[in-house]
Amino acid sequence: MTSHNLFSLRAFFAVMLFAVTALSFAPSARAETVANPVVVFAGLDKITGRIINFDVYIDETVQFGALQITPKACYTRPANETQRTTVFVEVDQVSLKQTLSRIFTGWMFADSPALNAIDHAVYDIWLVDCKQSSDIPPPSSR
Repeated sequence: MTSHNLFSLRAFFAVMLFAVTALSFAPSARAETVANPVVVFAGLDKITGRIINFDVYIDETVQFGALQITPKACYTRPANETQRTTVFVEVDQVSLKQTLSRIFTGWMFADSPALNAIDHAVYDIWLVDCKQSSDIPPPSSR
């Protein structure tokens, strides 16, 4: 191999190493999240077959049948990005003796409602959306 070819090969690898290193330190293209104060859930009563949508404020507890639902955080992405709506929620079941038992704590995803669904014999709930406001007044003004 001639010294000219060896120099060209070294230059090529040096440029490639620089490019790979530069790309590894480049800022990632992560989507910003938008925190929302209102969560929209859908609930199914399996006995009656009735489905309703209901708004819940963050840290508010609402009852749907024998379930108490308390969302802790709800995130979306800006309107100009691919939507990914998520909620962190706690769900308790109320027994006939009025005691609570936690049946779910975790993230729910609007685009994958079955991923972390509430497993209950009579009621299903799932995340529909997050939003900035609701027609229902917040808990403090009721």
